[in-house]
Amino acid sequence: MTTITIAAVGDLLMKAPIIASARLDGGGQYDFDPMFEGVKPQLHNANLLIGNLETTFSGKPRKAGKYETRAPHTGYPAFNCPDELAGTLKRLNFDVLTTANNHCMDGGTSGLKRTLNVLDRHGIKHTGTSRSAAESRRFTVVDVNGIKVGILAYTTGTNSTPYPKAYLVNRIRLGRIASDIKAIKRRADFVIVCLHFGLEFHRTPNARQKSIVNAVFKYGADAILGAHPHVLQPVRVSNVRDRRGIVKKRVVAYSLGNFVSTRLRKNVHTQRGLILKMKVEKNEKGRTRLVGVSKVHTKVDSHGEIGNRTYRVVPM
Repeated sequence: MTTITIAAVGDLLMKAPIIASARLDGGGQYDFDPMFEGVKPQLHNANLLIGNLETTFSGKPRKAGKYETRAPHTGYPAFNCPDELAGTLKRLNFDVLTTANNHCMDGGTSGLKRTLNVLDRHGIKHTGTSRSAAESRRFTVVDVNGIKVGILAYTTGTNSTPYPKAYLVNRIRLGRIASDIKAIKRRADFVIVCLHFGLEFHRTPNARQKSIVNAVFKYGADAILGAHPHVLQPVRVSNVRDRRGIVKKRVVAYSLGNFVSTRLRKNVHTQRGLILKMKVEKNEKGRTRLVGVSKVHTKVDSHGEIGNRTYRVVPM
């Protein structure tokens, strides 16, 4: 019998004030490590750690220190972050980052590809965006103590930013998701599907989210992790009987909220997140199942004057 713990967090939303707070005196270097000291023990006790990278590593901006801009064609925020964040995330034991979200094209095609290059350089696996058609056909499967965990990621959109090749970004298209789950299940014991969907700042899932979740479970997902609303939405655990008559547990987190963020629209809930922990077991016959789910609520503490604030992610 083998048992592992998979932990997942929501959006790593690296807004300009957060980046500025990590800037070291005397230059263009950054240290994000202190931001996460308070939750490090909760992250380090998982066998597999997953998060959503709601920014890009598009390289140093033209104007020193100006990592957050506005997309000229839409007016939406365009995110970029110093490469030092990748080192921090690696030291926090992040194993996989999902990159399919509405900000993945904020740095254009070159920014998307550079982001994946930076993650590769730091030994962090990723899923949801690709640099080539061949890469888009490869699946992220992680062997965790003999349990093979497959992770897929998709987004509803890219903030109206076009992308020249379909393989660059995994969009939420049910036919594609169904075929991907069927294929990855040939290699994986436990399948997690990460969905960037829903309405921002809404604390309950809408009918479209529920419909997508029902379909993805029908295709064979064991767990679904949601992001994008920037606030927490419910976690639901259910029991289903598979084709062999075996009752299996499955879980959906409609939105894991913001793991790190400034306060958005003066909404305190946008600085709330969740570390979702899933206990997965594989028995002597090779059958893998979800046996337990637990939650650690987190918040972002921020102190100081505007322009000189500190940000710390801490357990609630």
